[in-house]
Amino acid sequence: MIPTSVNIFDDTMREGLQIESADISVDDKLRLLDAIGETGAKVISIGSFAHPKWTPSMACIDEIAERFVPKPGIRYTAAIFNQKGFERADHFYPKLDVRTRPYGIHVEICDSFARRNYNRSQAQQIASMDASVRAAADAGAEAGSITLGSPFGSNFEGPFDLNRRLEMIELMVNKWHDVGIDVNRISFSDAMGWNAPHTVKETMLAIRDRWPEIETFHMHLHNSRGATIASYYAALELGATEFDTSLGGMGGCPYCGNGRSAGHVPTEDFVDLCHEMGIETGYDLDKLIQAAWIAEEVVGHPLYGHVSKAGPRPRADAVYPIDMPFVESLHEASHFANGPSVYEGQLSPWGDRSALNS
Repeated sequence: MIPTSVNIFDDTMREGLQIESADISVDDKLRLLDAIGETGAKVISIGSFAHPKWTPSMACIDEIAERFVPKPGIRYTAAIFNQKGFERADHFYPKLDVRTRPYGIHVEICDSFARRNYNRSQAQQIASMDASVRAAADAGAEAGSITLGSPFGSNFEGPFDLNRRLEMIELMVNKWHDVGIDVNRISFSDAMGWNAPHTVKETMLAIRDRWPEIETFHMHLHNSRGATIASYYAALELGATEFDTSLGGMGGCPYCGNGRSAGHVPTEDFVDLCHEMGIETGYDLDKLIQAAWIAEEVVGHPLYGHVSKAGPRPRADAVYPIDMPFVESLHEASHFANGPSVYEGQLSPWGDRSALNS
């Protein structure tokens, strides 16, 4: 059931930079966006058209949209949260495309987080579903999508069990069924990082059993407790094909109580895992590593990925020389990309040992 290919959506420019300093220059953000465009990404979000009062790091989004140079074969999009945001983003169409989106509805299990993050109660989210579903039906939608927010638990309300998840999913699925539309896609939006491999697995198995029409699983799981790459692996084993990540694991949420620590799975780490499993991603891992290094320069502090620091597993001509000297610092460890000069002068264990044997 493991897929042969997956779609990995790098969310560095949106989720990553939204939690970073608002003082990062537009030129640096454009440099990072350009680097991401070289990695093999097929869809790139350039940021979010949010109110700068609540997301000051996105105050420059219109300038970024105006100035960035799109690369062939990439669809550039952005996050929008209301009609005004849509109109601001749509001003840059077709260079920036916020029109191509699945018909979907979204409800948070956690009412507290719905109020904190969206300024709407769970009841208001539920009440708005009928209009969204009817509009999709009137537009000729052939299939619907649902997003379950805070699926596994909440920093404000505690854990949510499988029955709670399935009850909310059933409510949303039935809204689509009421207008004669099947649901073919579900997205899990776990901003507070309560996911674990076993909860992901039990949820996907239950959904497949009850709603076999749902074929596509989209995972947006934050890595607050360090379990998310394991959760992504569990999802891969059950056929999930869509995953959100960010360079170096950059990301977080100001409304969940964890800030930057509610990061993502690093794009380079997850791509490396997929490639080791024989799963096609479309990404160039070497270019991702270079982009992760640029991301660290842009934000001004180390990020949280591993492959960008240790390099991919060396094979064939890339295996390390057996007589290489000690490697201790992260700078020295970058020899996989920067060559042996980075560890020049280090202590070597391969000197003359004759004296030790006398």
